[in-house]
Amino acid sequence: MPNISTNFENRTIKYEDLLNDFKQLLKENSLKFTIQREVILETLYNSDEHLTPESLHHLIQERQPDLKTGIATVYRTLALLEESNMVTSLSFGAQGKKYELGAKEHHDHLICTRCGTITEFVDEEIEARQHIITDELGFKMSDHSMQIYGICKNCQNK
Repeated sequence: MPNISTNFENRTIKYEDLLNDFKQLLKENSLKFTIQREVILETLYNSDEHLTPESLHHLIQERQPDLKTGIATVYRTLALLEESNMVTSLSFGAQGKKYELGAKEHHDHLICTRCGTITEFVDEEIEARQHIITDELGFKMSDHSMQIYGICKNCQNK
């Protein structure tokens, strides 16, 4: 039986280290460090979900209604974070992208095409096979992503 894990330690970096990297990124891009940008990063860090820009914006407004964070700030900050590989995204075509913090243990995704549920998993056999295949083909892998699309158990039972 393969060793497939859906419960694993998500974060591979402390928030303080991530925040320092973010501040350096802003400085390198001649951008100001603002509380709104920090809240975007912090919300991503503390979320176990894959968030659209709109759901991230809504979550911030819900948790901190007095903080004026515009949707444009969310989009620009996500673009900067994705460009620097601090966040990664999964594309849903016309439905847009969902984002997650890049400072997580490597994992792959099962994506339900009906309800949009995303299940993260780690399978050591799949990871090992990928390395064997790249070695056999003389390919030097720098990164990879696996996304499996289908219908989740809940939607199948409906």
